[in-house]
Amino acid sequence: MHLVFSDWLIIALYFVASAAIGLAYTRRAGKSLADYFVSGRSLPWWLAGTSMVATTFAADTPLAVAGLVAKYGVAGNWLWWNGAVSGVLTVFFFSRLWRRAGVITDVEFAELRYGGRPAAVLRGFRALYLALPINLIIMGWVTRAMATILQVSLNIDPWKAALFLFAVTAIYSVLGGLWGVIVTDLFQFVFAMGGSILLAVLAVRSVGGLDPLVERVSTHFGSPEAAFGVFPPLSAPWLPVTTLLVWLSVQWWASWYPGQEPGGGGYVVQRILSAKDERHGLLATLWFTIAHYALRPWPWILVGFVGLLRYPTLANPEEGYVRVMVDILPSPYKGLLLAAFAAAYMSTISTHLNWGASYLVNDVYLRFVKPEASPRAQVMASRLATIVLMVSSLVVMQFLTSVEQGWKILFALGAGTGLVFILRWYWWRVNAWSEISAMAASLVTSLALSRVGHSMTDPGSRDYAFTMLVTVGVTTAVWLLVTALTAPESDETLARFYRQVRPGGPGWRSVARRLGLGEDSIPGGALSWVNWVAGIVAVYAAVFAGGAAVTGQPVRALLYVGVAILAFSLIQRNLRADPILAADVDTVVDARLRFDSGE
Repeated sequence: MHLVFSDWLIIALYFVASAAIGLAYTRRAGKSLADYFVSGRSLPWWLAGTSMVATTFAADTPLAVAGLVAKYGVAGNWLWWNGAVSGVLTVFFFSRLWRRAGVITDVEFAELRYGGRPAAVLRGFRALYLALPINLIIMGWVTRAMATILQVSLNIDPWKAALFLFAVTAIYSVLGGLWGVIVTDLFQFVFAMGGSILLAVLAVRSVGGLDPLVERVSTHFGSPEAAFGVFPPLSAPWLPVTTLLVWLSVQWWASWYPGQEPGGGGYVVQRILSAKDERHGLLATLWFTIAHYALRPWPWILVGFVGLLRYPTLANPEEGYVRVMVDILPSPYKGLLLAAFAAAYMSTISTHLNWGASYLVNDVYLRFVKPEASPRAQVMASRLATIVLMVSSLVVMQFLTSVEQGWKILFALGAGTGLVFILRWYWWRVNAWSEISAMAASLVTSLALSRVGHSMTDPGSRDYAFTMLVTVGVTTAVWLLVTALTAPESDETLARFYRQVRPGGPGWRSVARRLGLGEDSIPGGALSWVNWVAGIVAVYAAVFAGGAAVTGQPVRALLYVGVAILAFSLIQRNLRADPILAADVDTVVDARLRFDSGE
């Protein structure tokens, strides 16, 4: 790709703007640990939610989606679209509870929900596990994707260029904390999505328009349904019906991996904890779920199909996305798209640096090393931890051949653990040993199955479905048995958690009655179930509307849009009827404290 002055000017202006925005929040981030890691718990929903979307929009994301549709058609996206069910569950059943918990990180929750040494061990282990191997593997994976983009598009050393991007990101992440990350995310997301949409428009034009694109892609796959059908045909050789059913009925609640945890977790929870109150946390997560699953992928899908038509013999179909960019874009759009990829990359890296540092400082340093550290020392430790992660990730990048094995370990540890992460909020009997045994059973079962030829390395195979079902079954049986054989958490621990979070529901009825709090319902009551179903309908209707629109079916697209609008209208009405979400949050908190104290 040959760049001219206008291209380089756009790229330079992007870097100047990103750095300036991030550095502008240095002083604000340095006030306290809460300011550095959860933005002082003052973010409005639209800013927190957009930051979630930006964080999950990495340099490798468009390439991955393009590769899926080039291999399997639109339906290949169900590998990750199934997670919308879990995402909507987090919106209505967990976002409010996370915000009430008032913790700095999701692993700090372990010592709010549980007590004693098992809780401390669980917190420390998960903090180190997420901050180091998982976090570093993800940053290495994303950086490798960015290097691939630079290698295909520019005649420069891709690793040197990627390391430059990493260094710029690290500077404002170290100094600006989550404030710098969040506000820069907003700018970077607008930039990255604008570039993606522009590329999709120009790519479709390069093959003669939307109608010729649909016709040629349908011919390649054998039929329009095989290419553009939102669900794969029953005869699709790449996805047996049994595997699709596992994706839709089991995987969304049974599996854990960063960014799509049942019950919330990781950087999604970090943004919820940063929101102003319960209402803003819920709306932030709802906006993220809509944008993540329904709005963001369609430009990438179109470019993926164009790449398939233009480069049908590529060994790695993901490269088609970058080659389309290189071959069809005029200047200064080339510079704009490269800056857009840089924005996607930097928003992800900045979050992972800050998120990983929050575990090292809040859950290791302050919990086990120096709990009496002053506020200033806490912020200094946070910045130092961010630098340590930056240096460590540079080391990991030198061993990228091990990333695939790292992902296998990640899936092995996460498969089957989702249910315990859901029920720990709504069933008093879950204890620290429940979580510990679930993680151990999942890892041992997955590794044992892989030794006899069963693995989850091919998500479209029957073997994947078999391995997932066996792992989920064994893991669930083990942690339920361990829960029954170990002592429950103490009355004091349960009372402390219940007063803080007030999860309500039948799973906590005995605790609520013992505390004199009567028949507490879950947050939102029965309407939360209605909202969950309506949210699933709304998100998938929006997904289907996009598919109908790009295949030239305007009537069907409008029908799906109408369904989505009706579902969202129902959710809006139900949320307005919720007294806690409708009231001023300070009034609600004061009333709750007076009630709990018996005033």
